[in-house]
Amino acid sequence: MIFNINMSSRPTKRIELQPVSDSSSKERVLTIALAGNPNAGKTTLFNALAGTHYKVGNYPGVTVERREGRIVHGNREYRLVDLPGIYSLTAYSIDEVVARDFLLDDKPDLIVDVLDSANLERHLYLCLQFQELGIPVMGALNMSDEAEAKGLSIDADALGAILGMPMVKTVGTKDKGVQQLMDAIALAAVSCSGCKKTLDYGAELEERLGPLVVAIEADTDFASRYPARWLAVKLLEKDAHAKALLGAHAACDRILAMAADACAWVEKHYGKDTEIVVSEQRYGYIHGSLAEAVVQKKVSAISVTEAVDRVVMNRFLALPIFLAVLWAVFQLTFTLGSYPMAWLESGFSALGSWLHSVMPESLIRSLLADGIVGGVGGVMSFVPLIVLMFFFLSILEDLGYMSRAAFATDKFLHAFGLHGQSVFPMMLGFGCSVPAIMAARTLKNPRDRIVTILIIPFMSCGAKLPVHALLAAAFFPANPAAAVMAVYAIGVLLALCSAWLLKRTALKGQHTPFVMELPPYRAPTLRGVLWHVWEKTGTYLKKAGTVILLSSVLVWAATVFPVYRPISGSAVVTESLQSRGQIAVMDSPELVRLQLEYSWAGRLGRFIEPVFRPLGFDWRVGVATITGFAAKEVVVSTLGVLYDSGDDESLRQNLRKDRGFSPLVAFALMLFILVIPPCLATLVTIRSELGYKWLLFSLAFNLLLGWLLAFAVYNVGSFAGFAT
Repeated sequence: MIFNINMSSRPTKRIELQPVSDSSSKERVLTIALAGNPNAGKTTLFNALAGTHYKVGNYPGVTVERREGRIVHGNREYRLVDLPGIYSLTAYSIDEVVARDFLLDDKPDLIVDVLDSANLERHLYLCLQFQELGIPVMGALNMSDEAEAKGLSIDADALGAILGMPMVKTVGTKDKGVQQLMDAIALAAVSCSGCKKTLDYGAELEERLGPLVVAIEADTDFASRYPARWLAVKLLEKDAHAKALLGAHAACDRILAMAADACAWVEKHYGKDTEIVVSEQRYGYIHGSLAEAVVQKKVSAISVTEAVDRVVMNRFLALPIFLAVLWAVFQLTFTLGSYPMAWLESGFSALGSWLHSVMPESLIRSLLADGIVGGVGGVMSFVPLIVLMFFFLSILEDLGYMSRAAFATDKFLHAFGLHGQSVFPMMLGFGCSVPAIMAARTLKNPRDRIVTILIIPFMSCGAKLPVHALLAAAFFPANPAAAVMAVYAIGVLLALCSAWLLKRTALKGQHTPFVMELPPYRAPTLRGVLWHVWEKTGTYLKKAGTVILLSSVLVWAATVFPVYRPISGSAVVTESLQSRGQIAVMDSPELVRLQLEYSWAGRLGRFIEPVFRPLGFDWRVGVATITGFAAKEVVVSTLGVLYDSGDDESLRQNLRKDRGFSPLVAFALMLFILVIPPCLATLVTIRSELGYKWLLFSLAFNLLLGWLLAFAVYNVGSFAGFAT
């Protein structure tokens, strides 16, 4: 979609920007890359510029792949690309590789470096590396309001003049400075005389860099693909990727020998590793620039972030507070959501009853009342819980608590062989496993990444919540929130134990240090929170209207066909009755049972029942778990079809009335659904991230563990007298 935005031109004062005069260039779509450090607000600015609504969060690692949008400004069309946050162009994690490779291979027309105005010293370090790519660069001084609150007075024009690039102050969350930023982008993308300035590293280093640049540029074809200046600096930093790229150069061996000699000279001269020398030169330049353009005013009061963190990040209180927060989220979700959930259940039950009363007995009536209303209606009843759950989690994300949760659990996770940063994908797994698995790209150590991806399915995603909520409300009505939280806690415990096992067997390796910035607390915006909620709820509703609807119809058909022909006295259901699209009236519970057992679903269920019977499940539960591989919500819709009694009672009541179900069976089923392999979309994502070998391992491991866990819970519980 193309968005037309009317913005007036406001050229930056201290940087010379001249619009291009060549009319042919107006027809070319210009590519603008939004790049920078994690948690600098890139996606927020991207949404503000392109009119999109991608997920943003007050913690690092939200964007794990590049996103694109189109915008028209004036008579020009721009392609905006939101890149993952990175700390350096020396890439280690997959998200850093995505950003680096895009800049090197796609060569955008302009890099907009989104900077956290309150942390300029750290963020400008990456900016200097961007300048060495030979691509025009400009800066967006984002979160400028937070910098002012900390007493920082930034002269954007002066800083831009020193660094040789336009600088525009912005506050992405409030749309401040967005128009000025787009105006500056429009000018800088076509002609910016000072936007390709590079850092002078001093006479000693420049004397070594110069010959390397000349040697690299000698191969014109190679130099057209990779910036010579950037590559020369990376060779001094002993970057492995730069050395690999140089393999395509005609004089590769000679240049590598020159780089080795240069590094040896620098290390002998300075008595330090060349990486440290290069880093010191950059920070020295940054210190001087900030001294000229930034004034620190005295702020006597302790900031809100510091005051809150003294309690929230206390080494004794951090973990208990984290657990208390999660408990509060679950308790509020079920307490507040029980009322609208009951209303929806009653509404769908009444709708099904009304269809039975106004329509004659036929396949169409059965399809509408039993298949669609009974299946999809059962899933739709849990929408209030989905809305409330993600409302509270979105507030925690935007507030900035997620980063604190990572630090609070870091030492605890290390005991199980996990990296502290694994907590982000794991917590995202409570929403959906697909983005959670992709978020594991932020982990630099391949072993940590594999382990994290393999344990994410143990996190009870939003698709499993309707199953847990249904069974908890039906069999643990006194405190359903406690039952669901117990399942979530068991999932986390299983994930940790699995990680411990994997890190000591198939994925041995040393721990990597956990380094992450803590963002300041920020008040969540109503628009941002509501968008997060709508995004998650919309995905749920979309499933209800597509996958779940189709699955419900298929399950209904599997329970209706082939039609059982009951004998009543000497009467038999005639062929003529079936030819009119009608089926026998199944008022008797016995006839309903016979029809189900005679149907395709019943035959499949009876075939697989020996596998499920040791877990306390009958064939209907077995069929429901199999259909759940399409999407876990389908388990509820399948149960809604299979346990439909034909009256106006809800699914919860029907389950409670069934003699085969008990609180023990319900809890075993909750754990079984928690552990067995996730939905098809998640399996495809695991395959794309890790390959077929780990996908097959995940399938086998989760199936076996899920069966053993349910078996142990049911049989131990039965032995202890909890079967009824």
